Amino acid sequence: MGLLERLRKEWFILGIVLVIAVARLEPGVGVKGGPLKPEITITYIAVSAIFFNSGLSLKTEELTSALMHVKLHLFVQIFTLVFFPTAIWVFLQLLSITPINEWLLKGLQTVGCMPPPVSSAVILTKAVGGNEGIVITPLLLLLFLGSSSSVPFTSIFSQLFMTVVVPLIIGQIVRRYIKDWLERKKPPFGAISSCVLLMIIYTTFCDTFANPNIDLDKFSLIIIVFIIFSIQMSFMFLTFLFSTRNNSTFTPADTVAIVFCSTHKSLTLGIPMLKIVFAGYEYLSLISVPLLIYHPAQILLGSLLVPTIKSWMVSRQKAQKLTRQPKAPVKV
Repeated sequence: MGLLERLRKEWFILGIVLVIAVARLEPGVGVKGGPLKPEITITYIAVSAIFFNSGLSLKTEELTSALMHVKLHLFVQIFTLVFFPTAIWVFLQLLSITPINEWLLKGLQTVGCMPPPVSSAVILTKAVGGNEGIVITPLLLLLFLGSSSSVPFTSIFSQLFMTVVVPLIIGQIVRRYIKDWLERKKPPFGAISSCVLLMIIYTTFCDTFANPNIDLDKFSLIIIVFIIFSIQMSFMFLTFLFSTRNNSTFTPADTVAIVFCSTHKSLTLGIPMLKIVFAGYEYLSLISVPLLIYHPAQILLGSLLVPTIKSWMVSRQKAQKLTRQPKAPVKV
């Protein structure tokens, strides 16, 4: 793959770096109360636009077939929203005695509380050939980081309902009437949401760089990057071992979905949700950093593992097919 093609494919990750750099150079533009008025354009318009776009792109007809894999989805949800955040919380109790920046550690906990994405995990799962919580995530954030939130519980859920649930439902309703047009034109839903997300990330870091009291040491950042890659590799290995144990009823294709979907976290839902739950909090950008690192890390690790997992899945499926074939009768 050529350099230009690679850059075009990974434009969103490059965009994250670019908007953070622009925010560093000129934070006054996107700061709260600045020309962009992020307290209105981001908090309400941008977040609502992302989920209206998600509602338009969500193919409800595919959810019916997905619900047939009850056991698989149950495993993914329990691992992602119960085991993952709990394991991270236990791990952070050990890290709390280290000199690592406390807000980055809180950011690691928010990563653990995030739901699976509706993009990268599914894309990677399909690349191999496998099968493919708006309420639970804020509850987990308040459970593990309640003392850090400066917004009342009722306010969080009312804003989540108005900026996430309502636009999503409206998007689904609109889709019913323009479904044929959407199927013909195939609008770039992913690119649209990514562009809006870059705007949210930009304004978040404008607030950071405009605040002279916030300082991020390089040691903490390097350690957090190492921890994130270690967590992802460990959890991917753990889910692989669990789903391939002897008494497991999961198929090889199910295992692929479990490995990717159980360990990946949603940036598209995560950043807007952090913006709502930690609205007005001066350390919001530092809390967001681990999630911003986790996103490219999960894509990078997933892409590297696709050929290996695909080879394993194909060989496993062939082996299972051979064992199911009836043995030829022995001639006397």
